[in-house]
Amino acid sequence: MSQQTKGKMDKKWISFGILMLGAGTIYKLGFLKDAFYVPMQEFMGLSHTQIGTAMSIAGLISTFGFLASIYLTDRVSKKIMIPLSLVSICVCGICLSTFPPYPVFLLIYCLLAICADMLYWPTMLKTVRLLGNEDEQGRMFGIMEAGRGLMDTIVAFGALGIFSAMGSTANGLKMAILFYSIVPGIIGIIMYFLLDPDEAPAAASETAPSTANANKRAWEGVIRALKNKNIWLVSFNVFFVYSVYCGLTYFIPFLEETYALPAALVGVYGIINQYGLKMLGGPIGGFITDKVLHSATKYLQIAFVIVGSILVVFSLLPHQSMGIILGMAVSLAISACVYSMRAIFFAPMDEVHVPREITGSAMSMGSFIGYLPGAFMYAVYGGILDKFKGLAGYRIVYIIMAVFAAGGFVLSTYILRTIKKDKKK
Repeated sequence: MSQQTKGKMDKKWISFGILMLGAGTIYKLGFLKDAFYVPMQEFMGLSHTQIGTAMSIAGLISTFGFLASIYLTDRVSKKIMIPLSLVSICVCGICLSTFPPYPVFLLIYCLLAICADMLYWPTMLKTVRLLGNEDEQGRMFGIMEAGRGLMDTIVAFGALGIFSAMGSTANGLKMAILFYSIVPGIIGIIMYFLLDPDEAPAAASETAPSTANANKRAWEGVIRALKNKNIWLVSFNVFFVYSVYCGLTYFIPFLEETYALPAALVGVYGIINQYGLKMLGGPIGGFITDKVLHSATKYLQIAFVIVGSILVVFSLLPHQSMGIILGMAVSLAISACVYSMRAIFFAPMDEVHVPREITGSAMSMGSFIGYLPGAFMYAVYGGILDKFKGLAGYRIVYIIMAVFAAGGFVLSTYILRTIKKDKKK
């Protein structure tokens, strides 16, 4: 390996590592409630309704932000977009640390959603895809998901440590928020110097005004993405995975209600389910995809069968007479499999040969369609559990999750046939 090639490889993996740090920190302020729900109520004077309203409005902004990013990600260079989003998150967090009145708090949460979901996330997915070749897609997305889980854990415990060290007071919460703010800000500045500008397509005219060319290419990329059947197929495959993923949230109340899980075990289970499995499932899914099956779509097809089958069996088990350990083990096995699917569900974009020059539009479109269940499936699952009390409600939720898995299996099979036909052509 020449010195020049080694230098490019080193820069590639350093850039990947910093992207991973950004992905693991950019959502911490938007989900401040995960670690500081009660302190937010106590020191910021927020009610349950106010926090819930802020999250719902931010979620709505995120959904439409993914639509807008279909144009932006291929119009604005990653060298600008990624640092801008991270530094903007930092500024929003500094404002949030002043404990502003509720209307300003609401505005900040909307801005956090724009920065994270419209500016950063699709551009990050695009950059990860372009950093690796076709044989590395599964591993890179898998490692990315694992790294996010690790960063989530480190940064969350860091903020909690600061809060505790300052006596769990209002000042402690302010310092924790500032910690959540400064970390992505520093990462954003570093990314500006590490990332290279996007390369303009060779076909672009050198004599025409650059702004007009960029706008034209961006809109052409949007149209090409919307007309590309394969992007729609991959996007809806992400949709099916995410619909199953939304149901994992209800394993904790299920274990509490059905098995009378002790409070200490609930905490342990939550940490394993939220962070541990993300770090474990991502690399495993990526390794099997690249080294064993050599196809992300094939991995998803097999995983859909496994998850769907276990969910059906799990819904029919006599939970009243089962032990806690077995119930926890089966639910964690389902979660691990789903996390491994979530880690690589954008990798098939290379398998279906989405043109690299419209990667930004493709990833934005995939994010909008794929993450759409987050806007309504929690309400659907929650409504079922409110209407059908006890074990009956959970059985229905698990069957619905299994139905989504079956839909994903059918779609994955169709995508594999499409890939096979394209290869023959």
